[in-house]
Amino acid sequence: MTEQTDREVPRWLRWRERLRGRRRIEFAYRSVVGTVGLIVLAIGIVAIPYPGPGWAIVFVGLGILSTEFAWARRLLLVVRRRYDEVMAWFHTQHWAVQALGGVFTAAVVWVTLWLLGALWWGAGLVGIDWSWLRSPIGLGS
Repeated sequence: MTEQTDREVPRWLRWRERLRGRRRIEFAYRSVVGTVGLIVLAIGIVAIPYPGPGWAIVFVGLGILSTEFAWARRLLLVVRRRYDEVMAWFHTQHWAVQALGGVFTAAVVWVTLWLLGALWWGAGLVGIDWSWLRSPIGLGS
């Protein structure tokens, strides 16, 4: 196999390799990548039960982390494989099981919106004043 010349190696990769020789700068860079990756990953985990790209955000967060951390690369491969297996299984199930999954997802969304006070706030926008919509933990009041 032939070695790549500097022109064949992407510019950003050459830049990253230069950072490796500067310990403090590399530490700061890895700290920033780790922090950003963990924040994106946490947002994705919170967003999983909601309609939208929850799992995609999780994969993006793990992708950010995997640029600097080997454990994140391994975890990303495992999580992607497991996600694909679970979704393939779910799509082969009877419609009642799929409907139950939808009902469970809707219940999780409804409960978290209720706990965060969003249901009370939204009801107030349209003039509904039902006390059971208030958050039991006092948020959003």
